[in-house]
Amino acid sequence: MAPAHLDVCRPTNGRTPRKHWHESGWSRLLLTFRVLMCILVIISLVFYTFCDSAFFPICYLPRFWLAGHCNGLAELLPPGVNSTTCPQWTALHPTKYRGLSEDLDVAYNSEDFKQRAIQALGDAVRVPTESYDDNGPVGEDSRWDTFAELHRVLEASFPRIYESLNVTKVNTYGLVFHWQGSTPAKPYILAAHQDVVPVEEQTVEEWKHDPYSGYYDGTWIWGRGTCDDKGDLIRQLLAIDSLLKQGFSPARTLILSYGFDEESKGIEGAGHLARYLEETYGRDSFALLLDEGDLYTDMGGIVFATPSTSEKGYLDVKITVSTLGGHSSVPPSHTSIGLLSRFIAAVEDNPHQASLSRRGTPFATTQCLAAYDPAYPGDLRKLARKAVADDAALKVLQERLLASDPLYKAMLGTTQAVDLVEGGVKVNALPERASAVVNHRIAEHSSVAELQQHVIDLLTPLATKYDLALVAFGSNVTRGGAGQVVLSDFLGTALEPSPVTPTGYGPWALLQGSIKAAFESSPTRNSSKVVVVPSLSIVSDTQFYWNLTKHIFRFSPSFDTDRFNGEHTVNEAFRADSLNEGVRFYTKFILNVDESDLP
Repeated sequence: MAPAHLDVCRPTNGRTPRKHWHESGWSRLLLTFRVLMCILVIISLVFYTFCDSAFFPICYLPRFWLAGHCNGLAELLPPGVNSTTCPQWTALHPTKYRGLSEDLDVAYNSEDFKQRAIQALGDAVRVPTESYDDNGPVGEDSRWDTFAELHRVLEASFPRIYESLNVTKVNTYGLVFHWQGSTPAKPYILAAHQDVVPVEEQTVEEWKHDPYSGYYDGTWIWGRGTCDDKGDLIRQLLAIDSLLKQGFSPARTLILSYGFDEESKGIEGAGHLARYLEETYGRDSFALLLDEGDLYTDMGGIVFATPSTSEKGYLDVKITVSTLGGHSSVPPSHTSIGLLSRFIAAVEDNPHQASLSRRGTPFATTQCLAAYDPAYPGDLRKLARKAVADDAALKVLQERLLASDPLYKAMLGTTQAVDLVEGGVKVNALPERASAVVNHRIAEHSSVAELQQHVIDLLTPLATKYDLALVAFGSNVTRGGAGQVVLSDFLGTALEPSPVTPTGYGPWALLQGSIKAAFESSPTRNSSKVVVVPSLSIVSDTQFYWNLTKHIFRFSPSFDTDRFNGEHTVNEAFRADSLNEGVRFYTKFILNVDESDLP
């Protein structure tokens, strides 16, 4: 006898016997449900495979689909296929300004343009605009005066910009270039900084070429600041100058904002610039801001661009222990240095716990690498996809990541490092004071207040044990008769983690599309194998601009291999060919933002 569920398929001369009506009715409903589910699956697969920014600005599959047993999407994806967990927009070539963009692409390929770019960067590098941690205010410290010479060099290199744009100097050496648009659309900001870290005198002999020579050897441009950050500044100005030369007039106002003490505190430069821009335009008055930041990296033939969309916070905690002095021949059980060592040990023995949150930038970065990185381990790739909705998988993923690379500890949690210590003045005198400074980089999901409370809770039992009065960040916590321990914000540089830039449709999509368009239109790079990934960065000048826009990106359009030896070290040098390509990117970005429908 056939199974009962086949009754629905058995011929009945158009009629269903009454005794089977209940059974066959439910069978029909079940069959209909299965058909609908199959259709849904097919539609989801089609959307997933062919989803394109031109038709589907954001393409997400439901989480139950990602986590279900039918998930066949946990495999490596080619860059041209969109990912549900790392949305990619296609290359965005200017349409309104298509002819202008193509003409400039040709111009940027010329040897004449390359030589002009090399000359402009070399001239800027030859001015040693060093900033120091102990610089005094502008007007009181003569070491700032070298920036006046850089301004003269920039005006000589780009007279067309100085004639066409409104140039404002803020706090004497901060530069604001105002390129007025023809519409009331929100303006946007391109930022960079003019200063460089000092060259240590004892290392000058280690340089292949003088650190302020700006020497071009046929491949590299040598000198302090070529990589950080005069290269970005010059490439932005070259893009603006090229557009002006072609008669371009923007619809949307563009602001160039160049600080001059990013390598120290940022207060004299970007601090004043941000305040000026907020007073001039208002709070949240800009569509986006693009500053220096992370680079391109080639990973198995696929280019990963990693603009930073958030920054970790910052706090230096100074621990100062004070006790009675005296002759060391009659010492107490613990000197101030001995007590300080116990506080330091307590800090180091209790590191902050890492946390991989689905709402955090490190999780987004992980999902992108899992989707597109050819070298990503297959089992970890599947685990990452499962972690999108499965809490147990998320916990295992966190453990695996932390075990795989020390970098993840820094990405997923607050870090701490005891970097400074001092105490004692003579071998036969008891130290009356000893101190240490603990540097913290605060996790994206934490805060300054949470970190301060963590330190208080950690050190209070020790203060009580050794009868020390504890004063923490201006508040009395415990009493004691044997001395005092003070916790303070060393140099007053506490900084909250930054707001996280949205990575949905809008400014993020424009940045993605512009990066990919720059690659597609380049005769040397000529690649469509580009993936754009949000990332987390440490502190930069953008901290001062948080009030101006919610859309802040930290990105420099260069490969890591375009830097001879990195930055902040001997033999800093920048690959000359990258100058043209960076100008190409800034040009695409400016034109795309200008013709966009952003507010």
